Amino acid sequence: MHRRHLLAAAGLLALPAIHRAAAQAGTWAPDRPIRLVYPYPPGGGGDIVSRILADRARELLGQPLLVENRPGAAGLVGAELVTRAPRDGHTLLVTAAALSIAPSVYRRITFDPLRDLAPVALLTRLPLIVLTNPDGPFRSFADLVAAARRDGDRITYGSFGIGSPPHLVGERINQELGLTMTHVPYTGGAVALPQMLKGEISVGIFDGMSMLPHVQQGRLRALAVTAARRTPQLPEVPTLRESGVPHDIGTWHGAFMPGGTPEPIVRRMNEVCVQVMGMPEVRERVVTGGAVPVEPPLSPAGWAAAFAEEVRAWAAVAERARVAVE
Repeated sequence: MHRRHLLAAAGLLALPAIHRAAAQAGTWAPDRPIRLVYPYPPGGGGDIVSRILADRARELLGQPLLVENRPGAAGLVGAELVTRAPRDGHTLLVTAAALSIAPSVYRRITFDPLRDLAPVALLTRLPLIVLTNPDGPFRSFADLVAAARRDGDRITYGSFGIGSPPHLVGERINQELGLTMTHVPYTGGAVALPQMLKGEISVGIFDGMSMLPHVQQGRLRALAVTAARRTPQLPEVPTLRESGVPHDIGTWHGAFMPGGTPEPIVRRMNEVCVQVMGMPEVRERVVTGGAVPVEPPLSPAGWAAAFAEEVRAWAAVAERARVAVE
């Protein structure tokens, strides 16, 4: 072998495995099972997406993806775990939009999502829905606004926690329309559902994946959705923007790796995520579940830019509303 080829080969072998993977652009493949961390309890929409991804990605990567639920602190426990993992492509985080709010509202957050995580792929978008008791006084979003102008903070809205996307959507509605609706935090949509049905809270703001079946069965009325366009599952329900609130950020499921993971690894995992989420049977399951496919799919750079913009947008809402979590 020519001397310079020997030197090049020796140099490559001398590098840690992570750098060898980066040097072999476009050829990376895992050499052992991948740990897929989902930082919330089992059974939710994101957990379902994680397990679909794990099941189908195995066929493409040749290694199993082992889903590990690590709940705590609104998803921050599991996310921090991933930030400290080796940057070798064998740890993946699938999480939700609360991650883009965390830097603005959690005073004791121990990591910076923009610095310490590498965005891989946006998997699904999930519009949030403004909901109410179908037997209550609100037949439209305009009815809700009129009542809030008249009755002030006696109009209440429920969400699944302080600093959650639904909480800040409610605050954005207040800010844009000059309202003073009162926030009532719950631990989840299932806990708030009986209160909405009894009329003990005026409206709830929750994700479509958990609440769509109740709307379709007539147990709840949808007043508006937080999406850029009307959702195919509820084509008659207007968007917030159509209703006078310039806001179309909902929630999402997205994939990340530890910050500093080599670009070829991130790119390959993006390709796998996009391929899985584009499978017809996966798309059908996503839509049936109340989510919206990402069209067109985002590259890692595109997802990084979109995530950074959401961090900025949520920070502005949180600052104006003075939302903070100790």
